[in-house]
Amino acid sequence: MTATPKVPLTESLETVLGVVVTELVRLSGGASRETWAFLGDGTPMVLQRERPGGIRTGGGMAAEAGLIRAAGGAGVPVAEVVATGDDDGLGAPWLVAHRVEGETIPRRILRDEELAEARSGLAAQCGTALAALHAVDPDGLEGLHELDQVQQFRDLVDALGRPHPTFELAFRWLEEHRPPATGRSVVHGDFRNGNLIVGPDGLRAVLDWELAHLGDPMEDLGWLCVRAWRFGGPGAVGGFGDREDLYAAYEAAGGRPVEVEVARWWEVLGTLKWGVMCIIQAATHLTGQSRSVELAAIGRRVCEQEHDLLGLIDPGGAAEPTAGEPPVAALHDVPTAGQLLEAVREWVESDVRDATDGRVQFHTRVAANVLATVERELALGPAMATAHAERLAALGVASERELADRIRAGEWSLDDRTLLDRLRQTVVDKLAVANPKYL
Repeated sequence: MTATPKVPLTESLETVLGVVVTELVRLSGGASRETWAFLGDGTPMVLQRERPGGIRTGGGMAAEAGLIRAAGGAGVPVAEVVATGDDDGLGAPWLVAHRVEGETIPRRILRDEELAEARSGLAAQCGTALAALHAVDPDGLEGLHELDQVQQFRDLVDALGRPHPTFELAFRWLEEHRPPATGRSVVHGDFRNGNLIVGPDGLRAVLDWELAHLGDPMEDLGWLCVRAWRFGGPGAVGGFGDREDLYAAYEAAGGRPVEVEVARWWEVLGTLKWGVMCIIQAATHLTGQSRSVELAAIGRRVCEQEHDLLGLIDPGGAAEPTAGEPPVAALHDVPTAGQLLEAVREWVESDVRDATDGRVQFHTRVAANVLATVERELALGPAMATAHAERLAALGVASERELADRIRAGEWSLDDRTLLDRLRQTVVDKLAVANPKYL
């Protein structure tokens, strides 16, 4: 074991915790949090610090610590909280917990052979954990608020100033199909694959409680089934399980009866929410609050959520990407701009990735994906832009903004075939550039 250099963060941790800090290393995860692993007097621990511009709904780290302790007392598997504070020389609100051994990377959870048996029962364990969380008395907790999330996220879209006609269609669908509330409980708000620690025995801990709030317990069930959290796995629940197993275990552990259409409504809202969150996270990069290639790349994932929303609202529709056109005679010498990007991407994917590990290697993969996106946009973008302009004109609008405003105003019905087909074609073109594998 090597000693950790006495950098300011090490010294601050030693001061606030009263332990000797060694092996301090930054981990890769967290679009709204920085995460560090270290040993405190030889005990494995994890530090989380809030990032500028990060998304949260609760009352701060101290309130979050209280919620984690309450959830643990109710039977939810959690990491034991060591300490928390607002700054204390650590540069931001922070929380330290004991480190729970296990896997958090979704693709490993879905594919590693040693976790095969765990996967078979993981959906049911999630249902049991959520039933325990929803049984926690919210009146004894601080910092939890209840909001109309449809209105909250509509307000966020307006504040961001980025028109998305498919989102407007989803907002209208949600308003017209809103179910009665099934109850009021503590809601985790981000219970999904990627925020779970899993071992060969199954679920060991639920992580990342910064979005906890008060609301309908069906929200957590719907969020867990959003396609974004399946990471290519076949199961509707986190890629690893079936809704039926989730719902049955939830009810058996004391959760409220689950109505499939109510859970689906929350799945649609969850898909829309993640799309808006992608815009927010990209904005933190673009405004300079937190410059990050990861946050920048997340902005191009919005079209994945648009695609999923159309699939949920209008199942059965289909479209093919607009074909690119041969390049016109070029002014510049070869390699072309696309070929130069290709060369850099290949270098990043081989030499750079092989020479790095941990957080840097993760961001190397992200950077390679960003370069590939730009390559595809250079090749396909001109033809797609022409086709998009023609689609807007066919609908009688001049811009995405005008189309979004007129959908909000109710100028098309939710099942208008012409509108749905043109929205889907636009989204498919965006996906063909951003992430063609998603199709």
